[in-house]
Amino acid sequence: MKTIILAGGLGTRISEETDNKPKPMVLLDENPIIWHLMNIYAKHGHTDFVVAAGYKSEVIFEWVKNLKTDWKIEVINTGLETQTGGRIKKCMKAIGPQKVMVTYGDGLGNVNISKLLEFHAQHGKQATVTAVRPPARFGQLTLDGNKVTEFGEKQHADGGWINGGFFVIEPQVTDLINNDLDPFETSALPALAKQDQLRAFHHEGFWQPMDTLREKNELSEYAREHTQPWLVS
Repeated sequence: MKTIILAGGLGTRISEETDNKPKPMVLLDENPIIWHLMNIYAKHGHTDFVVAAGYKSEVIFEWVKNLKTDWKIEVINTGLETQTGGRIKKCMKAIGPQKVMVTYGDGLGNVNISKLLEFHAQHGKQATVTAVRPPARFGQLTLDGNKVTEFGEKQHADGGWINGGFFVIEPQVTDLINNDLDPFETSALPALAKQDQLRAFHHEGFWQPMDTLREKNELSEYAREHTQPWLVS
């Protein structure tokens, strides 16, 4: 099964790193985050990738050309202004009608891909999204009036679930994407939910996006570990 990696955005929120390269090519230790992401899928035997490139696409093309691996990687330039839905539709049109996995090129998690696919097959709906807990971005305060009784960094924020990527979608999902400017998150996903065709795979383990320089630096530290947390089962 092919995995589409969304790698075409401008990455403006981490512009310190993306002036000369797309966000998925930002290095964590010695390798770009997209390489670490591919390893999550490869761990479960999925090594057939389609990269939906856009901004600075030539950087991704060059990296893939020089990458020494037995993975199959196809890079498709899906356009500079194209939104996530449009990128998915262009890639699925290029590869032909088939079930695919899709994820964002700037988030890592130790998602069990095998169990994700099993869950998708069991519920029989058109799409699955991986639901994750949002990471806490600030120090957590426990207060008694104005007295601080506890202070610490929490692994996750309290509250509900958010879209963590790591989708599985059937080919007919592209019918819900109208054009290049349709974000997947505000076109196909709400429509699927309304039609009762979307299910959530709950992931309680490690997950972290790379939206800020702080998060990039944290992921870089994790990347130097003997076993990265996104590869821990």
